[in-house]
Amino acid sequence: MAGKKYVEACKLIEKGKTYNYVEAVALAKKTNCANFDASVEVSFNLNVDPRHADQAIRGAMVLPNGTGKSKKILVITRGAKEQEAKDAGADIVGGKEILEDIKKGWFDFDIIVATPDMMAELGKLGKILGPKGLMPNPKTGTVTMNVANAVHEIKKGKVEYRVDKEGNINVMIGKCSFTEEALAENFKALYDVILRARPAAVKGAYMKSVTLSTTMGPAVKVTIE
Repeated sequence: MAGKKYVEACKLIEKGKTYNYVEAVALAKKTNCANFDASVEVSFNLNVDPRHADQAIRGAMVLPNGTGKSKKILVITRGAKEQEAKDAGADIVGGKEILEDIKKGWFDFDIIVATPDMMAELGKLGKILGPKGLMPNPKTGTVTMNVANAVHEIKKGKVEYRVDKEGNINVMIGKCSFTEEALAENFKALYDVILRARPAAVKGAYMKSVTLSTTMGPAVKVTIE
């Protein structure tokens, strides 16, 4: 059964109405039901078939105002790149020895950045890292020789987006404590990136629906522009 707060929050949203993104952000903040600094998320439902490689939308971007959430970064590399990663602010840096720890079930990190020369070793852990969404990927900038830049971007508020098999993309764009302006700016930056990622094969409408919501709040439908 829905809680009293949630029911009251739903009353603030007009049934069947879509809101422009600035209004939607304000409404999502207003209808937040959590007693903590809840996350604000955007959900896109796209008219794509991810079974086709050219429609499997995936990438990463730095949100203008960050996400409000810090990520623990593990860099897998060797040689001079280890110092480069440490200087850039990576939380954990190492090579093969860390991969042994992961094999044994250690996961005290949020994201992995790796240099290309370590990918053959990392690939052996595909069955462990893949299902957790932790395998580094060149498309998201987490397999790179420029580890310092990768670490800086993640610290600044880099988010990854990836379409699931139902054609949905869900991305956190900040916290309820953010100003409406900061959230709106983050939303627009992400919206534009997803819009530009439209596959050439898509016929008709590309975005079926876009909704904004907080961790425990109701969904607010956003007008597709």
